[in-house]
Amino acid sequence: MARRSTVHDPRIADGPGLSATLDTADFDAPPPRRPRRGGWSGGGGRWLVWTGRVILWALIVVIVVNGIRAPFERFTQQEPATPNGAVQADHGFPTERGMAFAAQFAGVYLNFSPEDAASRSGKLAAFLAAGMDQQMGWDGYGKLAAVAIQPYDIEVTDAQNAVVSVTFQSGPKRMILTVPVYFSGDDAGRFVVSGRPAILPAPAPADLPQVAAPETDDAAAAELKPQLEGFFKEYASGDSAGLQRYVAAGKSLPSFGGTFTFSQLKEVVVPVGGATREIQAVVVWAVQSDAPSPSPDATDPAVVGGTLEQAYRLTVEKQGDKWFVADIRGGGRSVG
Repeated sequence: MARRSTVHDPRIADGPGLSATLDTADFDAPPPRRPRRGGWSGGGGRWLVWTGRVILWALIVVIVVNGIRAPFERFTQQEPATPNGAVQADHGFPTERGMAFAAQFAGVYLNFSPEDAASRSGKLAAFLAAGMDQQMGWDGYGKLAAVAIQPYDIEVTDAQNAVVSVTFQSGPKRMILTVPVYFSGDDAGRFVVSGRPAILPAPAPADLPQVAAPETDDAAAAELKPQLEGFFKEYASGDSAGLQRYVAAGKSLPSFGGTFTFSQLKEVVVPVGGATREIQAVVVWAVQSDAPSPSPDATDPAVVGGTLEQAYRLTVEKQGDKWFVADIRGGGRSVG
């Protein structure tokens, strides 16, 4: 009797063999994914991308804003501020020529007396528009004299109108004259006084604080004094060969050529230092009188010669055992 084979043919559908169709239920399902904190299940690096974009746009905005603001600020800062804090612009008005015109007018306007009323009127006509008062408000009486007339400031209204301030001295008083000026704006560049002037008091002198005197070298001052006396004597006389004996090697200095005569070296201030120093000296010059040969007992100030004190800064160098002058300039601020 033949034995039944135990090998099953997979092609037999109802056989006990493996099915050709896989059943997914035979596999274990993967565990569920745990949600991220915050409730957002987006990609792990996506928030970094968005943060970078925000920062990039913020930088772009800052750069654009600064690029627009910078030239605007430079433009607004180019115009200087006037003493009262307002921005002063010339608006195309020729300020230097306008100030010169006003100063010349002030030289005529501020000097008058009954004796020269007609002459003054004729001179003022060169500055005034047709039909204006030829005496500019003066009634023909009294006197005024002004010296040291200088342009001081200008307030420009537009391209054709400005008010010029001119300083002047009358007796012991220092004052300011304001002059309204009109500019034609044409090729001729003409000016005219456009209104009545006004006189104002000038600012008072500034308060000058004391400055501590520097530490001085008395020994060097004693060495320098005879050298400086000889130098200033030759500096006044104009003797080039004599002056060069007191001048540092390689240097050359001009002289007064006899305009003054050396009278006295009143003060020498020598700070502590090395072989090259900047010192200060107060010199008394003798000023000649109008009289060619005044008598010894003359007392008239117009005849007797006078003196004038001057302050100088000198650069001195020690060469060997002597001091020599390398440079001379006007004195600086007083100390002590």
